[in-house]
Amino acid sequence: MNFTMSFSDLMPLAPVFIVALTAIVVMILIAIKRNHNLIATVSVIGLNLALANILLTLFGKAFVPGPVMNMFMVDPFTLFYQVMILIAALACCTLSHAYIETYKDNREELYLLMLISVSGAMLMVASSHFASFFISLELMSIPIYGLLAYTYQRGKSLEAGVKYLVLSATASAMLLMGMAYVYSAVGSLSFAGQIDDLFWKLSKTQNPELIMAIQSALGQYHQLIETPMVIIGLGLIIAAVAFKLSLAPFHKWTPDVYQGAPAPIATFLATVSKIAMIGLLVRYLLSSGVIGIESIQTVIVVIAVLSILAGNLLAVRQVNLKRILAYSSIAHFGYLLLGLVSASFLSLTSVGVYVFTYVITTIGAFGVVALMSSPYNNVDEAESLADYRGLFWRRPVLTATLTVMMLSLAGIPLTAGFIGKFMLVMTTVSQQHWFYAAMIIIGSGIGLYYYLRVMIVLYMTPPDTPRIDADKHWGQKAGGIMVLLAALLVLVFGVYPDPIIALAHGAQIVAPLHIILQ
Repeated sequence: MNFTMSFSDLMPLAPVFIVALTAIVVMILIAIKRNHNLIATVSVIGLNLALANILLTLFGKAFVPGPVMNMFMVDPFTLFYQVMILIAALACCTLSHAYIETYKDNREELYLLMLISVSGAMLMVASSHFASFFISLELMSIPIYGLLAYTYQRGKSLEAGVKYLVLSATASAMLLMGMAYVYSAVGSLSFAGQIDDLFWKLSKTQNPELIMAIQSALGQYHQLIETPMVIIGLGLIIAAVAFKLSLAPFHKWTPDVYQGAPAPIATFLATVSKIAMIGLLVRYLLSSGVIGIESIQTVIVVIAVLSILAGNLLAVRQVNLKRILAYSSIAHFGYLLLGLVSASFLSLTSVGVYVFTYVITTIGAFGVVALMSSPYNNVDEAESLADYRGLFWRRPVLTATLTVMMLSLAGIPLTAGFIGKFMLVMTTVSQQHWFYAAMIIIGSGIGLYYYLRVMIVLYMTPPDTPRIDADKHWGQKAGGIMVLLAALLVLVFGVYPDPIIALAHGAQIVAPLHIILQ
């Protein structure tokens, strides 16, 4: 293998380099002089530059998908998911500025940790190799431990960081063991195994005998990835990924960590880390051909159904808004898996649309919680439903924003959430997977109950003296403007979804030929 490379070979990863360079600049600025506003501004500028670079590449005529160091694949799928990661990161930085402004200890390191984690997330969605998979996953996860426990004076925040640290380390160990099993059988750490050369030869040859020989080798590869050793390894990898995505039965940490985390960091965990993990999972399942193994499909369907039932049924009994959103996220990624495992021509498009609608809705929902909270209130964050009772009579616009987010999460028409769920149902129905479609509809029906319960509380008679409230001028601050923009996007894409559907449809994986030939 030739390891010689030039600077131009690394240019497809330029957005990641921009974010990493921004983190270095932030670190130097912190060492020179602490200035919260300056550090926040530099962080946002860096993320915007990375976003602009991707958009220019995505809409430029000269973009040619290709591998980088045989460890990453930069294609339309990578760029689309990196755009979502950067949008979510910008929202979290904006929310963090208002949230942590009154924090008495060091505030600037929060942005440094966030930038490092974002660079790891961006590398994750481009990974096409087990080594880059694991390194980028840890690059994303390790800063999150510190972010969760950042407001350590709040006991729940420190508890959330420690819980995530211990359980995430366990998941990483399972992931490494799974990779070892797969490598011992397949003999390659690449997602596509040892047969990349065969795919290339098959695309170039016109010799019938050679074509038959290569197709025979492809058939042997499919038999190889269905051996017990590989199945055990894949099971461990899927379990580790299920932990990161909060899928049942690996979901127990989620409500506790979401509740304990500072509100902007809960937003970060619910959006950036989830986008990165689902993007990597989709690429791995499709690039490796694992999605075609019947036993693995069964495992994924069981996990998806358990997640839908557990997430929705456990959310019904909650009186804490952050825990409701945590259980809700478990169910939402259960829906996503059912759409993915349907393996139709619509799967990638519907998954991309659903992830985008989930992200903007979650940003808005957690954004309202962040605007209502502060790390130095003498009380806990605004997480109990009682804190939102009668909010309409004090903050009508903020209430309207949270109402729109609840309607979108419930999948009510004329919101972006409805478009996402409609496309998932259409994907499952196109393959005549009636059970999958029924589970999405049943889960959405259960979810409707607890989302409506949140909305009812907002319009009830307010208490005489509210325990906690948002700032009077919340809508004039960057965090408030961002939340209002998220609500606007939810409504716009609910009425006119064509642009995001077109983007998601164009965000296809550059798949190995054996996927096409199946």
